[in-house]
Amino acid sequence: MVNAKTWTLRKHFVGFPKFSDFEMKEEQLPETKDGEVLLEAVFLSVDPYMRPYSAVHMKEGNVMIGAQVARVVESKNPSFPVGCYVVASTGWRTHSISDGKDLQLLLTDWPDNIPKSLGLGTIGMPGLTAYYGLMEVCQVKDGDIVLVNAAAGAVGSVVGQIAKIKGFKVVGCAGSDKKVAYLKQIGFDEAFNYKTVSSLAEALKKCSAEGYDCYFDNVGGQFSSVALEQMRVFGRIAVCGGISLYNDTTKQTGPYVQTLMIFKQLRMEGFLVSRWKHKDEETLKQLMAWVKEGKLKYEEHITKGFENMPAAFMGMLKGENTGKAVVAV
Repeated sequence: MVNAKTWTLRKHFVGFPKFSDFEMKEEQLPETKDGEVLLEAVFLSVDPYMRPYSAVHMKEGNVMIGAQVARVVESKNPSFPVGCYVVASTGWRTHSISDGKDLQLLLTDWPDNIPKSLGLGTIGMPGLTAYYGLMEVCQVKDGDIVLVNAAAGAVGSVVGQIAKIKGFKVVGCAGSDKKVAYLKQIGFDEAFNYKTVSSLAEALKKCSAEGYDCYFDNVGGQFSSVALEQMRVFGRIAVCGGISLYNDTTKQTGPYVQTLMIFKQLRMEGFLVSRWKHKDEETLKQLMAWVKEGKLKYEEHITKGFENMPAAFMGMLKGENTGKAVVAV
């Protein structure tokens, strides 16, 4: 018998999450049955999507949703031998039992010098999100100018680097001068701190006077209202997230997009990464290859200790992280 620690949603979030919205519990797991494995969490992910998803997909008392890189410590399933590492969507748990159907093995040739935590970041869901949003939704083509907001985050930083690998001009914005410096370090052509510019519209124009063909939106809200004005004809907008809206207690209202979209003949499309699940293996191999080649760089913001899951989650929502926010157990 194994005792597992879990973090549950004690109360649905109202506005920005609070420590009192979470509760740590312990549970005793049963013995594994034939076909099952016992998992021990090594790294856990905290992501922006957890905030809106919790309101839609969770009930009070549920274990917080999320993915983890886990080690198989006991196995009665030949597909997952003891000692192998998997990505599991088992939520905020230190240990869990799985029948294997919800597990994804880390790539078999994972190098020792590349942290396995990247299975939750650059070589995981955020990396896949960046790739599909740019290549499948925006459908970037020669000569495109790409705009990315929240560009120093887990998804945005990969979007910008893939765009540069493909040969496009990339403009990014972030919420601190340190993050802007990081964007320039990893190859963004232009970058600015949206919190310190006197005019967002002027900052965008300064970075690309001719406008933008592809806009990868992680933020929504007022930023998007301004950015849409600067899209070029036949521009494409990949709507990945809306972190500026997630903690509102009163819904924001903004300019209506129809006239702009008609006269500029824009295409705006929301997406979930799971749409291209059938391509994940080949895409993960491509992301890994770029990391090995040094073309795709990564940054991680690692918080130590399972007890610090809520703090890491709230810190991520405040933008404290550069790159992927991860908790190491």
